Amino acid sequence: MSTVTYLNYEIVDEHDWEVTDEVFEKAASKDLDEEDYGSLEVTEGQYILEAAEQEGLVWPFSCRAGACANCAAILVEGEIEMDMQQILSDSEVSEENIRLTCIGSPETDEVKIIYNAKHLPYLQNRVI
Repeated sequence: MSTVTYLNYEIVDEHDWEVTDEVFEKAASKDLDEEDYGSLEVTEGQYILEAAEQEGLVWPFSCRAGACANCAAILVEGEIEMDMQQILSDSEVSEENIRLTCIGSPETDEVKIIYNAKHLPYLQNRVI
């Protein structure tokens, strides 16, 4: 079982925070709703989006197959394994640390992500 700490990209953008490890410390000091910041448990092999939905969270998605960027998240810490995806470039995965929560499962005990990253300018042409 992995613990995924999450933060809504809209909060990061609203506060003009940089995407670094410290962004989660900043979020912890704010009085944010559970929808915007918190943590959830993800079982082995479970997709992060599924775990979020089981907790009653409403995160963006569309295809559930790795063919769009609606469920995109920025991986800040840890590792996430994705099933075959068709929409992200190699550099978006390796350099920008973008992952798709609909087909992504944690590979480490602790993972930190910024979900709702579909708002990043370079992903706009792949949002449904």
